[in-house]
Amino acid sequence: MNTFTDWDILRNLLLAARWTVALSVTAFFGGTLVALPLVRLRLAGRVWPNRIIRAYVELFQGTPLLMQLFLAFFGVALFGIDLSPWAAAALALTCYTSAFLVDIWFGSIRALPKGQWEACRCLGLSTGQTLFRVVLPQALRIGIAPTVGFAVQVVKGTALASIIGFIELTKAGTILNNVTYQPFKVFGLVALGYFLMCYPLSRYSQYLEKKFNAAHHH
Repeated sequence: MNTFTDWDILRNLLLAARWTVALSVTAFFGGTLVALPLVRLRLAGRVWPNRIIRAYVELFQGTPLLMQLFLAFFGVALFGIDLSPWAAAALALTCYTSAFLVDIWFGSIRALPKGQWEACRCLGLSTGQTLFRVVLPQALRIGIAPTVGFAVQVVKGTALASIIGFIELTKAGTILNNVTYQPFKVFGLVALGYFLMCYPLSRYSQYLEKKFNAAHHH
C-alpha cells in the first residue's frame, strides 16, 4: 500500500536538495582554497611546479567525474582509509572544481596586457603588490562570469555522487520512485529542483558577462 502523499514526496526531495546545495558549496569553497595557491605558483613561472600543476589540471579535467568519485570512495579504501560517501564526494568534487578554477583564473590574469606588469615594475611595486592592487581587481572582472557559469556544472556534477550512495537530490528521487512508482512526478520534481538551482546562476553569469563586456568596450 503506497501511503506517500505528494507533500511527502516534495518534503523528502527538499530535504535532499539541502545536501545538493551543501555539497556544491563545499566543493566550490574547497576548490577555491586549492586553486588559489596553484594559480600563485603558476604565475611564479617555475618549470617543475608548472608541469605538476598542468598534470593535475589535465588529470581532473580529462577524466570523467564519475571515475573520480569511484576512486575517491573505493580507491582510498584500498589504503585502509574509510571515507563516508559525503567525504568522498566532497573530496572528488573539490579536486574536480579546483582543476577548472585554476584554468579560469590563470587565464583571466593572463588575459591582461603585459604592459601593466612592466609599468608596475617601473613604479617600484613588488610582484605581490602588482598582483593584489593592479592585476587581481581587473582579472576578477574577466573571471567572475565564467566562474559563476562553472558553478552550474558543479551543481549538476553533485548528481553523480548518488552513485557512491550519497543521498542528494538524484539519489532521493531514485529511492522515492522505488517506493511510489511515480517516475514522471518524482523525476519531474527532481529536474525542477536542479533547474531552480542552476537557472539563476546561468542568468547571473550571462548578466555579468554582458555588464563587463559593456564596461570593457567603453
